[in-house]
Amino acid sequence: MLTRIRNAQRARHAACVAPASKLRTNVLEALKREGYIRGFSTEEVRKGVSQLRIELKYVEGQPVIKEIHRVSKPGRRVYSKIKELPRVYAGLGVSILSTPRGVLSDVEARAANVGGEVLCRVF
Repeated sequence: MLTRIRNAQRARHAACVAPASKLRTNVLEALKREGYIRGFSTEEVRKGVSQLRIELKYVEGQPVIKEIHRVSKPGRRVYSKIKELPRVYAGLGVSILSTPRGVLSDVEARAANVGGEVLCRVF
């Protein structure tokens, strides 16, 4: 999903489509709360198969998301304590974490004082 967002932003598309899952929906909710995307909706392709339509955000023709990449991968999971969580570009970007309280941005995780798996970084 992150690669689809990255490619659509580079091609200046208004929206992109990705397969739906609960984790992806939670990550998109965190991105929307932080203001990186306009919104998203779930569309059912056929019975039992859904997809997410992601509306991308631009400011004066420039994409809001300049950089998005995955940190924790299937071959190497990356976990972080809240005290060891690095700031992305000195606080200008955000990290998305999977915590016991759900999928949160690093700002929300610091406020809730919980750590977890670092899913991706966005700037």
